[in-house]
Amino acid sequence: MLTAVAVAGAGIHLSGQASFRESPKELIDEVWQIIDRSYVDGTFNQVDWRELRNEFLSREYTNDQQAYEAIREMLAKLDDPYTRFMNPEEFRNMQIDTQGELTGVGIQLTQDEETNKLVVISPIEDSPAFDAGVQAQDIITKIDGRSTEGMELNEAVNLIRGPIGTQVKLTILRGPREIEFNITRAQIEIHPVRYSKKPSPVGDIGYIRLNNFSANAAEEMRQAITNLEQQNVSGYILDLRSNPGGLLYASIEIARMWLTEGDIVSTVNRQGEMDRQRANNRALTDKPMVILVDGGSASASEILSGALQDNNRAVLVGTNTFGKGLVQSVRGVGRGSGLAVTIAKYFTPNGRDINHEGIKPDVIVELTEQQRDILRENRDKIGTLDDPQYGKALEVLTQKIASQQNNQAVSQ
Repeated sequence: MLTAVAVAGAGIHLSGQASFRESPKELIDEVWQIIDRSYVDGTFNQVDWRELRNEFLSREYTNDQQAYEAIREMLAKLDDPYTRFMNPEEFRNMQIDTQGELTGVGIQLTQDEETNKLVVISPIEDSPAFDAGVQAQDIITKIDGRSTEGMELNEAVNLIRGPIGTQVKLTILRGPREIEFNITRAQIEIHPVRYSKKPSPVGDIGYIRLNNFSANAAEEMRQAITNLEQQNVSGYILDLRSNPGGLLYASIEIARMWLTEGDIVSTVNRQGEMDRQRANNRALTDKPMVILVDGGSASASEILSGALQDNNRAVLVGTNTFGKGLVQSVRGVGRGSGLAVTIAKYFTPNGRDINHEGIKPDVIVELTEQQRDILRENRDKIGTLDDPQYGKALEVLTQKIASQQNNQAVSQ
């Protein structure tokens, strides 16, 4: 299981550790001040934020644990599952997760803003949850028999986490069906990039599967593209299916590897546009490209696929993406605790707000439940002609390469 911040998906900025705080009230006020300065919505979701400060600072606190509970109560008023407080243990776990190492069952969770239900963004490939059959969009209704109704995201994460080798029982709702999974927790090693050279009717193509945007994703992507370019592939299929996101800067760096020019993403806070990231003329290849996406492609995956789609750099194949377009700033507060704050929304180059709506593929290819089960049970079929979405992506890419080759022949 990923920790609270990684659970939120992507668009994560990491800030430095704050200074030592003497008293519980000072910690509460520090958190209040950060929200007051930087929260994305200047109305604080219609909450009287100044009145809340008076209310919580008028109470008496004798220890840090009471302050933690008060902060969580205060933040809950914002009704924003992505703005949350982490105690020292949770904050340490989050920092480990964004470095690409984790223990648990290997799922990323979010909390639906309207229903407060716990929704699986995506199981991590090769994780116990993935192998058990947990899917994107599954709703977790019970953890070890305990109802998740009214449960905070942090609490759910802590219940699902646990020592390696122990089991957790997850009860999930998938459409009308309720399913139980007994999953054994494990150490999960994450190498975000896998790649290979594959045959096609128009020469070899590069297939790259990107599983997440951890700290080492950009470097592994650079190595993959460089190696495939040396093998003189004719084009690329980039597979972002079930990629739940990660670090914002990783998605920007990877976009620059594919784009020579153009905008990548803009972030807008309550004062207006705060940042716009652009390509920097350092693309590693300009060869034809198709991107595979699905409902488990979230946040940083949506930044990358939206940027390449809007710049007409790639054709998107698959199904609509998850729809998580919020940016969190994560920083240390107090004595080793952490705070994640929603500070902005992000927009694609064409100004699309992908929060809730997601990115729509150019070519829609739905998988049946049976097809999904086959691919999950036979992992070696993913990225082959036994994978219907890959098959369509290869067809589209072949057409693009053939068209480019014909144009080059005519121009000569």
